[in-house]
Amino acid sequence: MNQIPDTKNHDPKIFAWLISGCALIFLMVIIGGITRLTHSGLSITEWNLIMGAFPPVTENQWQVLFEKYQQSPEFREVHYYFNLPDFKKIFWWEYSHRLIGRLTGIVFIVPFFYFLIKKKISKYLLTKLINIFLLGALQGILGWYMVISGLADKPSVSHYRLAAHLILAFCTFGYTFWVAMNLLPRENSSTAEGELPAFEINRLQWLQKIFKCLFGLIILQIIFGAFVAGLKAGYLYPTFPKMGDNWIAPEVKILISENNLLGFFEEGAPVQFIHRCLGVLIFLFSTGIWLYSKRVDFPPAIQLATRVLMLVVMLQFFLGILTLIKSVPLHLAAMHQAGAFLLFATALYLLNKVGHNARYQKENN
Repeated sequence: MNQIPDTKNHDPKIFAWLISGCALIFLMVIIGGITRLTHSGLSITEWNLIMGAFPPVTENQWQVLFEKYQQSPEFREVHYYFNLPDFKKIFWWEYSHRLIGRLTGIVFIVPFFYFLIKKKISKYLLTKLINIFLLGALQGILGWYMVISGLADKPSVSHYRLAAHLILAFCTFGYTFWVAMNLLPRENSSTAEGELPAFEINRLQWLQKIFKCLFGLIILQIIFGAFVAGLKAGYLYPTFPKMGDNWIAPEVKILISENNLLGFFEEGAPVQFIHRCLGVLIFLFSTGIWLYSKRVDFPPAIQLATRVLMLVVMLQFFLGILTLIKSVPLHLAAMHQAGAFLLFATALYLLNKVGHNARYQKENN
């Protein structure tokens, strides 16, 4: 991930292609979140890569799919009152989610072979693209593995599988975004990167370590956000900053007294408590970085990206609070998930930019 290619040898169209893939992954995750919030994720009970791309057209086709859904635990225990029109409403969300996944695969594979035939892909880039393809294929398999956990005995998917599915989507996006950023032209000049004295280079390298810590916190927050979603913990304690009348929920105190660490991963209130704490920690951490960056004469690109990070963190923090106190309405929850993606992308951009500047300044001072 730290290796920087010779960007002069890469067609700018490859950068645009990879960024379009990132946009589709972003869209797929947002639709996936809406699918979960509308309880649509278990509406399609089969995984058919080719034929599943075609939606039902006739009433007979719709009836066949509905009858299959009627055999699922979700219909028997939750949606037992559904008729065919009700089923159609949830079907389209899950179908759209899978369709975007297929479209993302096509958008990756077709241009890949075009660039390969045209000999536009270097050996460096070929390895990276194969890795992206493998991540995408694994994402599809893991998505189905998640869905079947809700088609067996109980009408809900494993929150561990949900978290794995979500974090792999972020990893696929992040890896693709990182590869794309490394293809951008980098002018080795004081105008483009800024000349820094030796003591400032040390500060830049220190900031790189700080951003790695922040990035780790964001990854951890995304995982616990998936746990909150999978356990429906967002509906518990819709108050902030306190959890009901307490700063720490009684369930959390019980787990601590019982030394039950596993409960912090499997029970709703403790998971929500950790998600809250991580949100506050990321907010304070980012504020500290922003205040520090104002005191240090870093290159303009890093200064600007740090300001953007602070704005995204503030937006995401307050979106999280609103989503909680409003009892997880669809539009706010979808915006909160989109905010997580923007925060992830901004932090990744900064990590890439700071890392490149640190390497460049060390080599040229």
